[in-house]
Amino acid sequence: MLTVSLPTYHRITRASALYDIFVTAPFATPWTFALVYPQLSETNVWLGGAPLPAFGLVHVLITCLMGSLVMLWSFMRLGEPSLVLGHYDGIGRFMFSAWMAWALLQGGLPLVWLFLVPELLWGVAQWLPVTPAQVPERRQRASLTLVRAS
Repeated sequence: MLTVSLPTYHRITRASALYDIFVTAPFATPWTFALVYPQLSETNVWLGGAPLPAFGLVHVLITCLMGSLVMLWSFMRLGEPSLVLGHYDGIGRFMFSAWMAWALLQGGLPLVWLFLVPELLWGVAQWLPVTPAQVPERRQRASLTLVRAS
């Protein structure tokens, strides 16, 4: 079975974070989203789908909230990559992929393939096993001790 070294795994985690920053930045603010949405619609048409519907205020708000959260999560993984963050990110990618697959099954959104394929590939990459000798032992979490005030 294919395994990767811990430094390689950290590079994968950082690269996935950079990918997310690049792809998600246009979705992080209402102004950048307004610039990219027409291009997304044109791309969907070019791939054989229909033009994307107009977005209302609530749709833009939710899009920007999600974009902002993904950006924050990406900067966190970029600055301090780890097995734990990489695995959580892999789980998140599989979840996002499930919702994208659902959208594809509804029809009319071939554009989603451009997001689904990389999402799945990054998810698989972040679930590659790390060479066992390089996996750090989990630190014991500090336990809380209650003290009575005298």
